[in-house]
Parts: sequence; C-alpha cells; structure tokens
Amino acid sequence: MAIVGIICEYNPLHTGHAFQMGEVRRRFGADTGIVCVMSGDFVQRGQPAVFDKLMRARAAIACGADLVLELPLSRALSSAEGFAAGGIEILDRLGTVDAVCFGSETADGSVERAAAAMEDPAFDALLREELQEGISYGAAKQRALEKLTGEVGILRTPNDILGAEYCRALLRRKSAIRPLTVKRAGDYRSAALDEAAPSATALRELLKTGGWEPYVPEAAREVFASAVRHRWEYGARAVAARLRTIPEAEWKTIAHGGEGLWRKLRRACMTQTEPEALCAAILSKRYPATRAARLVLCAYLGITQDELTAPIGYVRVLAANERGKRILRESKKTGDLPLLNLGQRPEDRNAWDLEQLRGDLYTLFAEPRQQPEFGREKRLRTVLEDPQM
Repeated sequence: MAIVGIICEYNPLHTGHAFQMGEVRRRFGADTGIVCVMSGDFVQRGQPAVFDKLMRARAAIACGADLVLELPLSRALSSAEGFAAGGIEILDRLGTVDAVCFGSETADGSVERAAAAMEDPAFDALLREELQEGISYGAAKQRALEKLTGEVGILRTPNDILGAEYCRALLRRKSAIRPLTVKRAGDYRSAALDEAAPSATALRELLKTGGWEPYVPEAAREVFASAVRHRWEYGARAVAARLRTIPEAEWKTIAHGGEGLWRKLRRACMTQTEPEALCAAILSKRYPATRAARLVLCAYLGITQDELTAPIGYVRVLAANERGKRILRESKKTGDLPLLNLGQRPEDRNAWDLEQLRGDLYTLFAEPRQQPEFGREKRLRTVLEDPQM
C-alpha cells in the first residue's frame, strides 16, 4: 500500500480538495493511504479557522482521508517556509510516507527547479541584495530567483510558492519522500467561485451569506451543517482586551514582532479594536498583510518567536479510519514522532497548559449565540471510524 501525505488547512474543505484526494488514488491506486497534516484551530493566514479542528478532521475522513494529524500551532502560524517545513518534518518522521501531494498552478517542474535554486548558496547573496532595495521578502525572493535561474515569472502564484517550500524542506531533510504536483485551476484568493475549483476565500464569505453548499462535497456538507462557525470579528474585543494588558517585556518576545513591528501594534491596540484596523496600523510595502495578522494572533495567544522554532515534541491525532489506524501502528514501528490522541497529556506539562489556554481562547471567536466552551481541549477525543468510501 502506498501512503501519500497532504499538508492542508481545509478552511473549509471544498470540492477542489476532494478532487486532489481522488487524484492521489487515481495515480497510486484505490488502496492508497492518505495522511493529512492539518492546521488546528488557527490557520497560517493569521485567523481562527471557520470550523474547529475536529469538525474539519471529520470532514476530511468523510471525503477520503485516512489519517488526520494536527500541525502544531507553532508551525501553523509560521511563515510559508516554517509552515511547509513543519508539515514535511511530520510526514518524514512518520517513516511510512512515500510522497507528498500539493496543488500547483503550473505543474511543469518549475516548483522543483525553484526549490533547488533556493538551496544554491548564490541565492542567499542575491536575496540580501534585493532586500536592501526595501521591497517585501516575497518580491525580493522572486527577483533573486529570476536572476539565478533565468526564468522570468518563476514562482508568481500562491500554490507554486508554497509547493517550492515543500520541495525545499524535502531537500533540506534529504527525505526519500517524493513530491507529487496536481494542477490547481483558478485562484484560491479569488472573490469568484468555480464549482470544480472554488476559492476558499470566497467560500468563507458565502458561509456568512448562504449559498455555499454546491462548492462543498456532500459528505463534508453533512459535517459542517451543524458545526459552530468562528470569525475574527466575533472575538475582536477579546483580542483587544488581551493586547492592551501585555507588558512591554512580553511584547519584545512575541512572534513576528521583529524590526519594531510590535511597537506599532502596541500603540494601535490602545485605540483600535477591529482586526482590519490593527493590521492596517503595521502594514507596509515590506510586510504582507498575513504577517501583520499572524503578529496580532500570536500576541493574543502568547506565542513567542522562540516557540516558533522550538523542536516538535509531539503531534496530535485528530481522526483516523481503519486504514489510518494501520498507518499509525506502522508509523509507531518505523518513525520517531510521538503521536498522542486528543485528551492525552504530554510529558511537557507547560505544553499541555498552553494547549488548554489556546483552545479556550479559540472559543471566544465562536458565533455570538454560542457560549464559550472553556476546558474544551480536555474533553476532545480523537475521531476513530470506518472508511466512508
């Protein structure tokens, strides 16, 4: 049995995601095991997930995944490079994964070529030169790659950029896992919707107004129909209250707050409460909006820069079917990654306490009709069920 990994957020899972899982089995066989490494309650763009991690994991299993593991929060709220490296590390340390599948706008090998170029020592020198021009990191990386490879327009699209980071992480780990690209149609940030390849951004907007159902597989619709929805706007005052009480010494340690960004946010939170206004206060041409959002969220959750780079001590199992359970048993023999079910206490008591706290802080983003579910993390249990295929 081949085993293929997918690093994902499923915020929310839609027909394009289901197509990707189907494509994996078309290429590798119907008995292929699919392991998803999924962001938990907070996602890389610096926002609370629209549905909680357990609902999204259930939807993933219902739509074809066999095993869903939680990407630790420290990696989920990292840059694209840190997010990719964290997901690849988990798949590699399982010791059972043959390939990692990701979407690509080009799917022509440029992703792999870009990853190899970024590992060339000459790339870092070119990147530093471009950054001295005062442009954003993304733009500087683009220019440096074009100079090094001679390919104009290499890595201009979101999935290609992230895919290159997956390939780069594989190279750095000297992993035997091979990359598998699936052609991604459309633009995941688009305001328009394509039923075959919907934009997750547009789909989240439809969740507010209605009409989202055609863009979500039936099995996932059944899971999401009764799920509590979360939005940053619902927890805006909770975020503002937390930010206004952070002492200066703690501000200096907050993740993504380097180069004085934390000072801008500290000033802004004294007069602003809305997330858009807080992010706008620290935006510039050098820093993307997602970094600003991650800084706000990391300040709210108390995530430090050191925590972002700390070793991954363990990973939570969110959901598994029978095939997923077999993969887990094999991974415990061949891998070196501690895997814990939801509700199990890790050896690191501080990590356990932080899980409880951040789970409680997530519930403050729930729609107003819901009461905050404090102590939720202790009560969550891994979903174990039969395949629905």
